[in-house]
Amino acid sequence: MICLPFKSLQNGQSPVMSTLAVRAYDQAAIVVPAHNEQVRLPACLRAVLTAALCAPIPVAVVVVLDATDDDSAKLAGRYGPDVHFVSVDVGNVGAARAIGFRYARSLRGDRGRCWYATTDADSQVDPDWLVHQLRLGFDMALGVVRVDDWRLHSADFADLYVQAYNADGDAAGTHAHIHGANMGFSADAYWRVGGFRPLPSGEDVDLVARFEAAGYCIHRDAELSVTTSARRQSRAPHGFAHYLTQLEASMQEDCA
Repeated sequence: MICLPFKSLQNGQSPVMSTLAVRAYDQAAIVVPAHNEQVRLPACLRAVLTAALCAPIPVAVVVVLDATDDDSAKLAGRYGPDVHFVSVDVGNVGAARAIGFRYARSLRGDRGRCWYATTDADSQVDPDWLVHQLRLGFDMALGVVRVDDWRLHSADFADLYVQAYNADGDAAGTHAHIHGANMGFSADAYWRVGGFRPLPSGEDVDLVARFEAAGYCIHRDAELSVTTSARRQSRAPHGFAHYLTQLEASMQEDCA
């Protein structure tokens, strides 16, 4: 399938065409699943709200507190009327994201075209994160992550990881990564493929596979980046933290 989207300003597109891509959507919703993220969630929400304010359309933020037994719920009401907190007890990141988008749909009903985006509670999006996605004009945008603090890992591992991660791309600025912490998509397409499935991990990869199978236009953009943590204890069974820990252990075995 040949995709013919509006191209972004970074690819030399005129401001007029970029504006048309943004105006293709009347509103947006950002979903943030969180499990015991009282410490990191405030920074995440500050970054998300900054990105929302930079967008020229109304943006709703839905925080899904899943199986949380810390004081994350006390943050509700501190970030304005457009930030909604939902508490569930499913212990499943795929289900939490799905619940967040169902809640977002209930806020707007079926009015207008909506863009969806999602990130993680231990991540901080860039100010132009949402605008960047809207300007691309694709059905789905997949970004990359950068680690903010490697203190919990060895310096050698950090260097090797960064080299390998950055090498997984090409001169055109695309990449092969999929991160639930950095993705956005058309709401219409999301609902047509069935949305996030209740998977304990890999829910992002599964959604991308169904977008691909349905023939939607997917853009992988190395310039669409968010900062995330390199903690050792993963919230999802096979999430990013688990991946880093396993990769470091494997590298240590190879060097032994």
